[in-house]
Amino acid sequence: MFGAAKGGHLGGGGRRAASGAGGMWRLRCKAKDGTHVLQGLSGGTRLRELQGQIAAVTGIAPAAQRILAGYPPESLDLSDGDTALAELPLQSGDMLIVEEEPARPAPPAPPAPPALRRTAVPADNSCLFTSVHYVVEGGVLEPACAPDMRRLIARIVAGDPERYSEAVLGRSNRDYCDWIRRDDTWGGAIEISILSKFYQCEICVVDTQTVRIDRFGEDAGYPRRVLLLYDGVHYDPLQRDPPDPDPDAPPLTIFPSSDDVVLVQALELAEAARSRRQFTDVNRLALRCMVCQKGLTGQAEAGEHARETGHANFGEV
Repeated sequence: MFGAAKGGHLGGGGRRAASGAGGMWRLRCKAKDGTHVLQGLSGGTRLRELQGQIAAVTGIAPAAQRILAGYPPESLDLSDGDTALAELPLQSGDMLIVEEEPARPAPPAPPAPPALRRTAVPADNSCLFTSVHYVVEGGVLEPACAPDMRRLIARIVAGDPERYSEAVLGRSNRDYCDWIRRDDTWGGAIEISILSKFYQCEICVVDTQTVRIDRFGEDAGYPRRVLLLYDGVHYDPLQRDPPDPDPDAPPLTIFPSSDDVVLVQALELAEAARSRRQFTDVNRLALRCMVCQKGLTGQAEAGEHARETGHANFGEV
């Protein structure tokens, strides 16, 4: 029986017959600490068993072993631990030379992506629109964009009164369009969902009070996502600083929707903000109707007052 040589050939260029493949084998191994006898082997013994026995007598772990045999000694192929000894260019009585391979350095870990950071936009009742414009435009801060974005939303809502009915808007379609065009009203979930569809990107709103992410457009399969930080009353855009040291390089505000690392970083940012009490509990927020001067507590009470009176201008006390 002839064994298929693996990992090179033995001296003379020929393949050597493995003797005694069916009986017990006796091998010796020479290592830096001396010579050892390996017993209880046969031609059917698997290579991993041989390496285990060598490790037991030499202290050299299988992954660090380099085994040479023949004359002149040549390395055996150790890549397949299921290889039978009879398939290797070995025979009973051979001397194996065992060397310890130097430890291979672990590949360097990929650099961690830069952390997210918050960019402040003006608290002028239009922070949502300014923030969305900032992230979708790649870091362009332009508060003057708000009137155009309000008109855009009004045009979309007016063009689809069936979808944007009073049941959805909390007021008639016409009243909503008049309301959202005003510069003293705040945007929220309805406006974010409209802008997500318009810009064809997922908009993730990270809440610093609840430390959760509301993902608008998540089921639409958009390839891009942008992120906003929300503290209960105010929106700010999130960004990463560019890896390019050029001070004029734009920030990173648009991310692949497959980038879940950015979501983890956003939650870490929200948790840090919550620990510093950087949020406003809108359910306890003291408000005043700027039309009739009535005092109100919380967003829900203000909403009820708006439905009853049509007043929609509220200020924080």
